Amino acid sequence: MTGDARCRSAFERLRCRSTFDVRRALLPFAVPAASVTFVVLAASVALAQPREVEVRTALSQTAVWVADRVVYTITIVCHKGVDILGDDLSKDKLHVEGLEIVSSDSSRATGAGDQTIYSFRYLLTTYRVDVPELKIAPMTVRYYVRRAGQRIGDASPAGEVEVPAASIAFRSALPDGQETFAIRDGRDPRPRRARYAWLQPVGLALVLISIVPAAVAGIGLVRRARPRGKPRSARQVQQDERDLLESLRALDIATPAGRREAYAKLNALVRDHLHHATGVAAAALTPAEIRAALAAHDGRVPVTLADEVLEACDRARYAPPDNLPSADDCRRVIEQTAQVLGQA
Repeated sequence: MTGDARCRSAFERLRCRSTFDVRRALLPFAVPAASVTFVVLAASVALAQPREVEVRTALSQTAVWVADRVVYTITIVCHKGVDILGDDLSKDKLHVEGLEIVSSDSSRATGAGDQTIYSFRYLLTTYRVDVPELKIAPMTVRYYVRRAGQRIGDASPAGEVEVPAASIAFRSALPDGQETFAIRDGRDPRPRRARYAWLQPVGLALVLISIVPAAVAGIGLVRRARPRGKPRSARQVQQDERDLLESLRALDIATPAGRREAYAKLNALVRDHLHHATGVAAAALTPAEIRAALAAHDGRVPVTLADEVLEACDRARYAPPDNLPSADDCRRVIEQTAQVLGQA
């Protein structure tokens, strides 16, 4: 072998050995690099595939004042063959802090590719001033894969999606860190403008003028409320009862209208007599109540007889026309009334 050939052979062996050493040195780095490449490709494929359920939330405003209304909307997009359990998004499942749920409603629509789009809207407000941040807690929603002929209630959950939490800033004209909130401050009111200063005396004059007719009307009411004339004496009461009894005896009771009138007057006469004789407010009591109230006054008035008269009067006053007592019965009750009055 010539010198040139030997040199080329030695060079080839050195180059092969160097290449093998480099490959052996890079082998530990090649395996992790291949793993990273596989993970990246798998993640890309997973991201490229659409999720079965997509969740979006929205707030009509991100900051509120006291009593402001804010609409919190949860939109859920279910792809073909997937559905959710709507009860997981009911009004009772929404937990809030510092807020009040005024009302809620939901709607369902169909989108492209047989997608089902749910919209849940909650109307919220706040009446508190001690909560700097109003919070809406996250919610968990179960979804199902629909199969032909299978109801949602019979299917097992295929997974869960989480509705993220939300927060609303509270804005107030009150300073932060204040423990108490005074209704008014201690500053003096600003002086009125000249064009408004004359309204005060005019207003006072109108008030004084309106007092006069009010006072006159009040005096008239007091006068009408006072009893007119002197109270009747016992003799005057007996005379009035005797006169009324005589007018009843002279009343024409042959007709049903006459008998009804007679019974009505007998009822009033007996009740008025019991009131003057015993002090019992008989005008506002039923016969049974009058009977119980007169138990302590049995010696002063004939309780049993008075009770019979009042019962007969009530039956006649409220009886139908075909069941009205006869004229003889009416005359008998008139005579019983005379015995109650002590003027038989």
